[in-house]
Amino acid sequence: MNQFVYNRSKQVKRAFHSFTEYWLTDASFAVLLLILLFTVFVLPILIEYGHVHAFFVNAVFLFLFFTGIWSSTNRLLIGITSILFVTHLGLRIIRFSNYDFEFYLAERIVGILNMMIFIFLNTRLLFRNHEVNVYRVIGAINVYLLVAILGAFLFEIIYLTTGSGIGGDFTMVGLDKDFPLYIYFSLVSLTTVGFGDLYPIQVMSKMLSVFLSTIGILYPAVVIARLVSSSKG
Repeated sequence: MNQFVYNRSKQVKRAFHSFTEYWLTDASFAVLLLILLFTVFVLPILIEYGHVHAFFVNAVFLFLFFTGIWSSTNRLLIGITSILFVTHLGLRIIRFSNYDFEFYLAERIVGILNMMIFIFLNTRLLFRNHEVNVYRVIGAINVYLLVAILGAFLFEIIYLTTGSGIGGDFTMVGLDKDFPLYIYFSLVSLTTVGFGDLYPIQVMSKMLSVFLSTIGILYPAVVIARLVSSSKG
């Protein structure tokens, strides 16, 4: 009986380990891609036309940050991402009380830290071995979209701390409702499109725009070179 329980326990542990390895190498890329596509391209439209409640918007971001906890097997990184997630969750709960603006800046700062670690973890996963498959391509897209969201948060931090940042024919309404403007301008800068309807109006936002444009030019070249060299190896 004890031997049976021991063997069953080993089988369960082995299955769990196999699932974890698969999640960290392949499945997590596909799930994250779906979340990011919704956050970057669908959520701004829903916010703009008032089809979603602020609670739903916050839930989307929290779910995005929650997935970052399981993007590494390193206990230190798991601990850091867990602490940041809990902090972010606490700040968002407080913000639904009567202290909206007082905690919004702190929440965005924690969100930026979360996003930076998330980008680091996914970049490590992207280049963790020399295998090139569809999941590595999906992973490269994920990192690109994560950088776009990070840029949107940084533009918002600039506005919250200086009172200016992006100019154009629009009016800031505050809190999460401005996310469509920030993610749009971040993507425009990252892709070096520059339509001209929005533009940076102070030095920090100008430098951030140039920085995102530089990443937008260099990142595809570096990733393609890396994937090609891995496939040849």
